Amino acid sequence: MRTFPFVTVDVFTDRRFGGNPLAVFPDARGLSDAEMQALAAEFNLSETTFVLPPEDPANTARVRIFHRTAEMPFAGHPNVGTGFVLADRAVGGILRFEQIAGLVEVRLAPDGQGATIAAPQPLRIGAALPPAVAAACAGIAPEEILTARHPPTLASDGGNHRLLVEVTPAGLADAAPDVAAFRRALAAHPAELGGLISLYLYRREGAGVRARMFAPVTGTPEDPATGSAATPLAGFLLHLSGAGEAALDIIQGVEMGRPSLLRTTARRGPDGIRATVGGGCVPVLRGEATL
Repeated sequence: MRTFPFVTVDVFTDRRFGGNPLAVFPDARGLSDAEMQALAAEFNLSETTFVLPPEDPANTARVRIFHRTAEMPFAGHPNVGTGFVLADRAVGGILRFEQIAGLVEVRLAPDGQGATIAAPQPLRIGAALPPAVAAACAGIAPEEILTARHPPTLASDGGNHRLLVEVTPAGLADAAPDVAAFRRALAAHPAELGGLISLYLYRREGAGVRARMFAPVTGTPEDPATGSAATPLAGFLLHLSGAGEAALDIIQGVEMGRPSLLRTTARRGPDGIRATVGGGCVPVLRGEATL
């Protein structure tokens, strides 16, 4: 029998049982791809990470990210949480993780209670989808979708694309994912969606944003904190504003009873708009998986 230690942490929170839970295997050497996927499905969390030696010794580690059904090229809270778990490997407070989407830099918080990551790629803005499609997926009336600033728009910066949708306060509160509508959207828009759709609803709240994320087709009916949606949203809102840089706090997970705070920044640069996201982490469990 082979034994693999793991830890779990709650990410984008300062209290246990808030934020987004993450399982981390700090030494995944010896696990096959199929075993990693099976473990991620067994934990049944939004994501689970597996840490391997880096291909380039100048970097800290190669980090593989799996959700319940597939591997991901990049994700936000897995990098923040894995950076927190591997804090003793940091050099000058920085870790560098090799991932499918590119190199991810993780900067530890000065107090050691969290981390900030930079999205591995600049903002990419994709197609717009009809408001009725977004409304159906969210289970709300079309008039709850706001389009004065932008229509529902696909965007990404290294991870899976997210459909960014501004909604009314009632639309955000009442939303519930309709799996059949998600599947109809995939069938009707194969070129735009490429077989994947996750819905990131947001509304303005003072100087910040309240958000919810649904991806039921890939096994996440709702996510309490989504860093890889927060960074494209921050970049996209900067794109719309015309400003050179901005900071934005995003509150997510309230409706799930797991309130999360994601602190984002976005800045225009030579290669486009790049964004960061950070927040706190709290350790929860330690254990071993025996295979």
